Amino acid sequence: MTSILTNIAAMSALQTLRQLGSDMEKTQAHVSSGLRVGSASDNAAYWSIATTMRSDNGALGAVQDALGLGAAKVDTAYAAMESAIDVVQEIKNKLVAASEPGVDKSKVQEEITQLQNQLKSITSSASFSGENWLQADVSGKTNATTGVVYASDDINKQIVGSFTRDAKGNVSVKTINVVLNETNILFDLSGGDAGILDANSLKGMRVVSDTLGADRYAKVNTAAMNDTNMVWRDIGGDVWQKGNTLGVYSDGTNGAFLMKVGGGFVDAVFSATANEYQVNTNALIATNATITLTNGVSVSELDITKLDDYRKSGDVKNLGMGDGTNVSDEQIMDFLISFTDGQLEKMTSAAARLGSISMRINMQEDFASKLSDSIDSGVGRLVDAEMNEESTKLKALQTQQQLAVQSLSIANSDGQNILSLFR
Repeated sequence: MTSILTNIAAMSALQTLRQLGSDMEKTQAHVSSGLRVGSASDNAAYWSIATTMRSDNGALGAVQDALGLGAAKVDTAYAAMESAIDVVQEIKNKLVAASEPGVDKSKVQEEITQLQNQLKSITSSASFSGENWLQADVSGKTNATTGVVYASDDINKQIVGSFTRDAKGNVSVKTINVVLNETNILFDLSGGDAGILDANSLKGMRVVSDTLGADRYAKVNTAAMNDTNMVWRDIGGDVWQKGNTLGVYSDGTNGAFLMKVGGGFVDAVFSATANEYQVNTNALIATNATITLTNGVSVSELDITKLDDYRKSGDVKNLGMGDGTNVSDEQIMDFLISFTDGQLEKMTSAAARLGSISMRINMQEDFASKLSDSIDSGVGRLVDAEMNEESTKLKALQTQQQLAVQSLSIANSDGQNILSLFR
């Protein structure tokens, strides 16, 4: 039926043209933005996930920046610690050189003093962004029971490590913690001498291993070597055997022995079971006994021109190795070398910990970078437009639109055909 009031064909063509226009508008939006889901109306679920993940990825980017800052702090501390280790190694070398007979100790001490000043310079300059991990006020105090100096106020440093969101949607920032105390700082700014380089040496004691391999403190035997009724001979391995003035020596479990540890002599016994010489358990002090330290004898303060002070009874710097002239220069130098080497080992351990933290930060940075790429990729799979498909669809819609326009034009021409009937 043909009607001049209702053109059903034109209405149908117009409806088709409107739908094509809407589809074309949506496809053009996909092509221009590159997004298949650009708003919540496109796909509420995908849009919500993508928005949340983009936010988390932004936070992850901030974490990467924080990791870079933390890495710089650790690398600064590590580089300074390495330099300080080299200087302490050089001090140890100078002490060994000064042990040679005839060496002018005052000249060597001039070099050692410059190295000690260099240690302070290195430590004070090991700062990044206002933080120095090699010197700090850790309020060094002496344990009233054991006499051991410790950091009473550990300083906790934190490096942002990761950003996480759990299954319940709770978000949190994880950190890498670094504790500064007597095990890793070089100088205690409180004046409590809890740093590795300002820590004073033991007085009249040596760190040894017991039969179980645990570290213990043994008393230095200050009288044995000076007993005129006894004769001691070196049997190798820093072990000395006791005999009488007639040259009679008792071997094995029947004998009496001393072990030379850090220039001092500690009572020892021969263990038939282990077939070796071991520190006599009677020489070990109780685990809760008081440990005595010298005053002013640290790596940063030792002075080989003051050996008389180190052996003088009653002097605050007395090392507790014996009475006055009974202690030789060689013994004192051996002790200073041993002490410096012990502090060097502590510095090496501290540097190793810094190195492990640096490695962890590098691994975390690599992981964060890969995680960020994975999130971007995952979000892209949800919301990105497939441009080949969209371009093909756009071309098809353009063709359909042209055909729809032609169809509408044909439908609208029906009215003109009716007019011709009245001519």
